Amino acid sequence: MRKLKLTGCGTALVTPFRNGEVDYDTYAGLLDRQLKAGIHFLVPLGTTGETPCLSPAERLKLMEITKEHCTDRPIVAGCGTNSLSQTLEGMKVLGSAAPDAYLIVVPYYNKPTQRGLYEYFKAVAGSTDKAIVLYNVPGRTGANLKAETTLRLAEIPNIVAVKEASGNYSQISEIIRNAPEGFSVLSGNDEETLPLMATGASGVISVASNVAPEYMVRLAEALLEGDIATARSLHHKLSPLFRNCFVESNPIPVKAAMAAMGLIENSLRLPLVPAEDSTCALLEKTVRELGLCPASHA
Repeated sequence: MRKLKLTGCGTALVTPFRNGEVDYDTYAGLLDRQLKAGIHFLVPLGTTGETPCLSPAERLKLMEITKEHCTDRPIVAGCGTNSLSQTLEGMKVLGSAAPDAYLIVVPYYNKPTQRGLYEYFKAVAGSTDKAIVLYNVPGRTGANLKAETTLRLAEIPNIVAVKEASGNYSQISEIIRNAPEGFSVLSGNDEETLPLMATGASGVISVASNVAPEYMVRLAEALLEGDIATARSLHHKLSPLFRNCFVESNPIPVKAAMAAMGLIENSLRLPLVPAEDSTCALLEKTVRELGLCPASHA
């Protein structure tokens, strides 16, 4: 029996900073905004959250705040590294805050083989009774988790989902087609939400929903309900946001957009820096065209 079924839209949350420190009060406000919009699950401490630049104490406090505010929806905490021992230590750090699942990225930089990836994720899953979500993003990690490896891992009961951001539709389609019952395939790219969910994916882990959570919730729900006409309309409306959130490395543009909306300070931790002026102007234009003006914070 699988312990957790992830469906709909989950937000890969940004981590707001002020004067170089984590802005916990603003973070709490962002959580409440997401929950009010009807988001289906939350994903703190991922790539979008600049987690490699957070201390263990900061990660734990963010997780505790997430848990305090989100009491009725799943929380999937980012926890992967390129070292098994460090990943397990990170899970231990967050354990007292009791996330519902851990998002574990393909180990980056060391370029493991498929056998190495299988053994790594098997060891991670075997270390906990919590649900595990695989995260395949070869553009960042330098290694691709192939469909056959994902499907083999999907047979492990507490590996419940994969966030697929390879951009390889053929590969993702094979996973969707052959996944065991209860295993969720989640789009890792906003712009692929429509085609993937229309062909059987369960949802999306979204960057754009930091900016437009209500729109992304409506898109995911339309797709789950088979309302392709509504989904198509929302997809086209949101396409500029999907595209412009990646004109620089994530989360640089999405933070620029949120700053333009008055939600956060446009602050990142090195080696990331705030967006170029042209990107800030582009994202401000994008959110204005969506009607997400600072006065409404909608």
